Amino acid sequence: MILKNLITVSAFTALLFATSAFIYKDKSEKTAQHPTTENGFAVLELFTSEGCSSCPPADELMGKIGKEYKDEPVYLLSYHVDYWNRLGWKDRFSTAESSQRQQQYSRILNSQVYTPQLVVNGKTEFVGSDENNIKNAIREALFSSKKTNVKLTASTSQKTINVEYKTSSIDSKNMLLINLVEKHSSTQVGKGENEGRHLHHWQIVHKQNQISLNKQPEGTTTFQLPDGFSPENWEIIAFIQNQKTGEISGSAKTAFK
Repeated sequence: MILKNLITVSAFTALLFATSAFIYKDKSEKTAQHPTTENGFAVLELFTSEGCSSCPPADELMGKIGKEYKDEPVYLLSYHVDYWNRLGWKDRFSTAESSQRQQQYSRILNSQVYTPQLVVNGKTEFVGSDENNIKNAIREALFSSKKTNVKLTASTSQKTINVEYKTSSIDSKNMLLINLVEKHSSTQVGKGENEGRHLHHWQIVHKQNQISLNKQPEGTTTFQLPDGFSPENWEIIAFIQNQKTGEISGSAKTAFK
C-alpha cells in the first residue's frame, strides 16, 4: 500500500514538473513573438486632396488607424496638396508647402507624385488606401525603429500658439519639424471629382515649422492662432528628420495646456 502511494506521488510530481515546463516554454514562445514597442514609433504622412476621387478612402483610413492605434506611438499627418485645385474644386486645407513636401519625398524615395500617397517614417511609400501594407509597415516600425526623445509643451495666448521643444539630437543633417494639426474636420464638396460628397478629414496639417537642430536643440516656436480654435480639436506633432535620406528618427505630440 505504501509502495503504491509512493508511485502515485512520484507520478503526480513528474506530471506537475512536465506541466510547469510546458507553461514556461509556452510563455517564453509568446514573449519572443511579441517584442516590446518601448523604442518604436511610426510617423504616417498622407498626401491627399478634396479634388481627388481616390482620396476619400485614404482619408477614412487615417481616421480608422487613429482609433485603432490611439494608445500606440503612431503619429498621423495629412497634407492637402494644391495641384488638384485647378481641376474644378479648391481644397480649403491645401497649401503649396504640402505639395513641395511631397515633391521632396519624390526625389528622396525615387517615387511618382500621386494622391493618395502615404509615407511611413520617411522611408517607405504606399497608396494611401492600401490598408494591409500600411498596417504591416506600422507593425514593423513599432518593433524595429529606435526613437530619439523629443519633449514638447504647447500653450496659447490671445493671438499665438507657443510650442516649447527640447531634444538631444544635434546632428547638422537633422531638422525638427513641428506641425500644427487639426484632428478632424469635414467639407461639403460643390464641384470637381467629389461633387456632392460630404468628406471627412483627420489629422490635417495647417502649418509646419522647420528648425535646424544643429543650432537649436531646444527653444520655442510659434504659430498664429487659427480662426475658431478649440484646444480639444488641435494638437502639436513634431518629428526629427534627416534632410538627405528622409529617415525620421524621433517623434512626439502634445495637447494644449
